[in-house]
Amino acid sequence: MTDQEVQIIETTVVVVMYIIVFFVTKTLINNTLKSTQLQRARRKVIIKAIHLFTTLTVVVLMAAIWGLRQSEIAFFASTIFTALGIAFFAQWSLLSNITSSIILFFNHPLKIGDRIKILDKDYPFEGEVSDLTYFYVHLVTTDGDIITIPNSILLQTAVSVLVKKEHVQ
Repeated sequence: MTDQEVQIIETTVVVVMYIIVFFVTKTLINNTLKSTQLQRARRKVIIKAIHLFTTLTVVVLMAAIWGLRQSEIAFFASTIFTALGIAFFAQWSLLSNITSSIILFFNHPLKIGDRIKILDKDYPFEGEVSDLTYFYVHLVTTDGDIITIPNSILLQTAVSVLVKKEHVQ
C-alpha cells in the first residue's frame, strides 16, 4: 500500500467516526439535557458548541493525516486562540459577537420567546426574541418586522424583559 492509500483509508475512518459521533452525541446530549429541564434553545446551543469542538478535532486529525507537522498545527491552534483572546477585548469585530453570545447565553436572563425592550434613547426597540445566534439576536416586532441586533451591542445596552415566556422543554 502506498502512503496516499493509507491516508485515504485513515481519512475515511475519521469521517465515518465523525458522523457516528455527531449523531450519538446529539442524541445523548439531548436526552441528558431534557432530564435537566433546560430550555430547547439552550440545548441547541450546547449541542452546537460540542459539534464545533468535534469538528475542530476532526480538522486537526485530518491535517495530521495529510502531513502537517505538529509545529504547523500548534501554530494554527495558537493563532485561533490569539484571535479569540483579542475578541474578548475588541468591541466591533465579528469575534466579539461570538464571545458576547457566550456571555449572553450563560449570564443574561433573556431567552427565546421573551418580550424585551431595548432601552436606548436613540433607537428604542421592543419585540419578541425569536432567535439567539452566534452573531445576532433576532427580535420580531408587533408589526411583524424582524430586527437583528449584534450580540456585542445587546450586551452593552440596557434591556428590559417585559414578558417572560414560560419554561418550555
